[in-house]
Amino acid sequence: MNASEALGIVRALASGVDPVTGDAFPAESAYQRAQIVRALYEAASALERSARFERKRAQLPPNTGVAWTEEEDRRLLAAFDAGRALGEVAAEHERTQGAIRARLVKYGRLAA
Repeated sequence: MNASEALGIVRALASGVDPVTGDAFPAESAYQRAQIVRALYEAASALERSARFERKRAQLPPNTGVAWTEEEDRRLLAAFDAGRALGEVAAEHERTQGAIRARLVKYGRLAA
């Protein structure tokens, strides 16, 4: 099951509807209790946030969040010192330009 399917099920439950049959739950059902309905809406909201995060994450370069190695730092500093453009260096390292700038600030190559 993927997050989208789970979200559909949780939304149906929060609305008091059986996600399989589409029938409304009886008034005495646990799914009709206010506290449970609120909890299900919170769960749906969390699933939506998670899905948005995953979509954004999928658009980031592959090395986003990966620890820098000493070798990668050496290559970064050499490329910067050689005058290469930040965008080019970011693409080569598969990182964002913000990550490249932050690393260059750390090593004193750029002002904070």
